[in-house]
Amino acid sequence: MNLGRLSLLTLALLVAGVAAYVRLAPSDSVRWHIDPADPALVPGEAGLLVRPEGGDIAGPVFDHTPGALLATFDAVARATPRTRVLAGSVEEGRITYVTRSALWGFPDYTTVETIPAEGGARLMVYARSRFGGNDWGVNRARVEAWLARLGSGA
Repeated sequence: MNLGRLSLLTLALLVAGVAAYVRLAPSDSVRWHIDPADPALVPGEAGLLVRPEGGDIAGPVFDHTPGALLATFDAVARATPRTRVLAGSVEEGRITYVTRSALWGFPDYTTVETIPAEGGARLMVYARSRFGGNDWGVNRARVEAWLARLGSGA
């Protein structure tokens, strides 16, 4: 085997190994199923932090009870391709989802809770990537799409 073929084979094996790790690495719910109100979370880092104060955006008030809003959000999130629940439930009051990219299967984690607000309820959402320091706006776009579907009565 010549050096060129060996280099291509090595590169192919490396890419396959990285792809397998990205798709098969376990998701530890203790690490990812966290409180979006935690003051240690910093807005402006890779992803999106939605909360009434101290987030990237405040998010709207919805004319729902907190439980009804979380149940509606859950239905919207579960209808998203390649999205599944990692931990939590509507009954628990907090849910963390894993959404994987179509090509490579990169996992993004989105944790959501609801809180009472004057006139209804608000969401607190923490959406972030597992790998890399830049998510290219993917988490923001997904969460904003979910919020838009909630706003349209989805």
